[in-house]
Amino acid sequence: MMCPPANVIRSMRYRVKLFPEITIKSRPVRQEMVRCLRTNIRNALERISPGVRVADCWDALEVRPRHTLDAVDQEALEASLTRISGIHEVQVVETHDFVGIDEAAARLVPLWRDALAGRRFRVRVKRRGRHAFSSEELERHLGRVLLETTEGASVDLKRPDIEVRVELKDDRLVLVTRRLPGLGGYPLGTQGEALALISGGYDSPVAAWQLLRRGLKTHFVFFNLGGPAHEQGVREVVYHLWQRYSASHRVNFVSVPFEGVVNEIQRNVPTGLAGVVLKRMMLRAANRVAARARIPALITGDALAQVSSQSLTNLGLIDAVSERPILRPLIASDKQAIIADARHIDTARFAERMPEYCGIISKRPNVRPSAGKIERAEASFDFAELDAAVSGSTLTRVDRLLDVARTLPDIPELDSGEALSSSDDITVIDIRHPEERDAQPLELPRGRPLAIPFFELMERAETLPRDRRYLLYCTQGRMSWMQALQLADKGLTQFGVYHA
Repeated sequence: MMCPPANVIRSMRYRVKLFPEITIKSRPVRQEMVRCLRTNIRNALERISPGVRVADCWDALEVRPRHTLDAVDQEALEASLTRISGIHEVQVVETHDFVGIDEAAARLVPLWRDALAGRRFRVRVKRRGRHAFSSEELERHLGRVLLETTEGASVDLKRPDIEVRVELKDDRLVLVTRRLPGLGGYPLGTQGEALALISGGYDSPVAAWQLLRRGLKTHFVFFNLGGPAHEQGVREVVYHLWQRYSASHRVNFVSVPFEGVVNEIQRNVPTGLAGVVLKRMMLRAANRVAARARIPALITGDALAQVSSQSLTNLGLIDAVSERPILRPLIASDKQAIIADARHIDTARFAERMPEYCGIISKRPNVRPSAGKIERAEASFDFAELDAAVSGSTLTRVDRLLDVARTLPDIPELDSGEALSSSDDITVIDIRHPEERDAQPLELPRGRPLAIPFFELMERAETLPRDRRYLLYCTQGRMSWMQALQLADKGLTQFGVYHA
């Protein structure tokens, strides 16, 4: 068998197969989805291959880079294609000058030998033009050569494991060299827009990704409970999610300063109801943000019964304050399945280092409170705090989230009782909720801690003597570290963390 010439490759291109659910839509719907998909592909690939061409071939799209790509750009382009919603499969296609059937077989063998070993296969030829042989004759010839050169392979025309497809169009031989699985779903933007409540943990990025995949152009709203460190981490995960799965569209990130709302809840809402009230306040604020941007729906990462605020009763109480439908794609998902998806989309690495702030808010939560109890708890809440939070929100285009990366200060930490007892200029501040503090008093090697609950710390820190060092204490250390960072952000750098 002759070896194929090395210098007759006309071009490398990509054949994009549509998500099967698109192909069964009515003709006008299908045409609109394909039009959107073509635009999304061009937008997503413009940075890698300027001027990339996307042609509509009815049952597929063809992506044709205008210039030869180096290995790095080729890998980036292929990875980007596999993350664009609406694509079922990406086929890497080479086009060669057709010399003869022996030359065609010589090109086909190295592409398929390994994949066909021990498998059942058939060859399917799609031919157009005038040739001295029929499509069936070419199929038999290519199949025979593959069978002779592949160990353990067998031909099965009815139920093959693998179908080898070859196209011959006049003097052009078209070969599929690789097949890459696509993201599936519908083209981004064809199903409208939504606003995702994002926290940076495992759940909310996965929820946003699942609905990006279903064609929802997704913006993001973040409720800052933990100061600059919390926001920096969430900015990173949102940028990652956008860059990988929705870079074809410009979307926004809204940050809402919620520390004042949390403090007001801690002062005036019973601890067992604090978690549900906090979620209701978030939804009220999210609805205002969405109304301002004319976004018709919200997305959350709730999964039924995963935490106390996600009991069926509490979800109903939370939903009661929303003016918009709340989409919950994870509602029946197991936590391990969510974590697996987070690893698949590469957001797990962000979640693993992101403290769970909401869990700090509510102690001994009530999973079945009555609506009347929640309404009475909110009666003493000063809604001016919620108004101030929404008024103080900031909007950033997601593609610019990392333009200015903040360097977080180092927070000193002390976990040695001996070091504490030998220092005269250190005061320990117990920032836990009074109920938790009274239930488990903090014992120090020397003296007694100063009791300032975290929801009063920002206000009272300014009045503390500046010639002393202060170590903040809470049960897990997360809230202390979070508060110390916020104080450092205000220029109060004499605060650290104490671990008992």
